[in-house]
Amino acid sequence: MSIRKRSWTTPSGHLKAAWVVDYFDAAGKRRLKTFKLKKDADAFSARASVDIRDGTHVADSASATIAEAGKLWMATARAAGLERATIEDYDRHLRLHIVPRIGTHRLSSLTIAKVRSFEDELRDDGRSQAMVRKILVSLGSLVADAQERGLVARNVVRDMRARRGSGERRQEQRQKGRLKVGVDIPTRDEVKALLAVLRGRTRPLILVASFCGLRASELRGLRWQDVDLANGRIRVHQRADRYADIGRPKSISGERTVPAPPMVITALKEWKLACPKSDAGLVFPNGAGKVEALNNLLRREVHPAWVKAGVAIDTGEVDEKGNAIMAPRYTGLHCLRHWFASWCVNRKEDGGLGLPPKSVQERMGHSTIALTMDRYSHLFPRENDADEMAAAERAFLA
Repeated sequence: MSIRKRSWTTPSGHLKAAWVVDYFDAAGKRRLKTFKLKKDADAFSARASVDIRDGTHVADSASATIAEAGKLWMATARAAGLERATIEDYDRHLRLHIVPRIGTHRLSSLTIAKVRSFEDELRDDGRSQAMVRKILVSLGSLVADAQERGLVARNVVRDMRARRGSGERRQEQRQKGRLKVGVDIPTRDEVKALLAVLRGRTRPLILVASFCGLRASELRGLRWQDVDLANGRIRVHQRADRYADIGRPKSISGERTVPAPPMVITALKEWKLACPKSDAGLVFPNGAGKVEALNNLLRREVHPAWVKAGVAIDTGEVDEKGNAIMAPRYTGLHCLRHWFASWCVNRKEDGGLGLPPKSVQERMGHSTIALTMDRYSHLFPRENDADEMAAAERAFLA
């Protein structure tokens, strides 16, 4: 591998110069790469020498643009049978964010500095931190697919994220803040008020969400054959995505069996007698026996129940009769899943035993114990610090 300076005169009479790296790749084919600055040529020469020795070097002419690699990546995702929602998220990230900004760049020219610049552009354009993270994850997946195809030697996106490591995750957690009871998680009194006004299908739906911890997608995909009314257990085996397509839970940990308290089982027994017939055997289908849309559940049942229970805020608007329009204090069903976690770790207040973190993880269907602790560690009851230190001192001096 050699580096030489090349000079020439343009038709207009101007003298130009560049630095050329002349080398042979792992297959023995001669390659030339030109740089404006010698330091850039030296850096490329050092990097390429290592890559050629390791058999991972890919010349620019053998590489592809990010846009071209994106098409191959999307074809891979579709062939892998990923969920429709996941594929559409990938496509949106590629079409709206990645291709317009760096689509013409060749994969082999992608560096950590360029990825950082891309990241900065996304933030400057008003993208949230969460959205920027998702787009970078998609870009890293795209480059990984291209790497497997031999179109690029390194995945600089994942290299960059690996360097940041747990520090980035800690920063993201700080930005999110801890879940707060009364803000993100309903209080005990609010849940009691909610249960007091529940009627019809809304009652078993809310009870399963509150005391079994199922996600909204898992509730919408729940089948009667997975509800063991005799033994008080619910098996989470499938879910319904935003398009009402039935599929497996997102992770292996999502498949689980959770115990259901007696009041949940009683409500489900009563509801089973009135439940609309469903070819799929769904527990909470719509009137036609199909998967119920999440927006319909929230708008027609969950939100009105919160308002009726008095757990609401004044919107400052009035209806046609001059009455104040109230909105639920909590939106979505995920707040009830948070409530379930808080109930599991603090059941001593109800005369029971608070569950250890590992048990909470299993019932929540979290993939790791770290995820459970990141979200709910502050909810676990703690002994008095002074008493704890005194006990430790006595044990040490004994």
